[in-house]
Amino acid sequence: MAAPQGKSRSLASLTNLGPKSAQFLQRAGITSPEQLERLGSVVAYSMVKRVEPSASLNLLWALEGAISGLHWQTVAREHRTSLLLALETHEQRGQGNRQ
Repeated sequence: MAAPQGKSRSLASLTNLGPKSAQFLQRAGITSPEQLERLGSVVAYSMVKRVEPSASLNLLWALEGAISGLHWQTVAREHRTSLLLALETHEQRGQGNRQ
């Protein structure tokens, strides 16, 4: 999902993400779509939860959808279990990657 050369994308321009989600990501230190893609939805969600505890699992679905191009409801329906398992594994390992 590379941006056309010379044009940078904003987080809020990604599928499923709006200004509030973009603000949460920026507060967590995630400032570009490329960084979000590099980190992945689970790590990005974990980083957001540390600075914005009120963020719901809907944000995880939205982040995965922003990366994959799927609607967040499709992600929630079809990828919920695998994402929750990945999140649990990530949190158990205590990985606080702030890349």
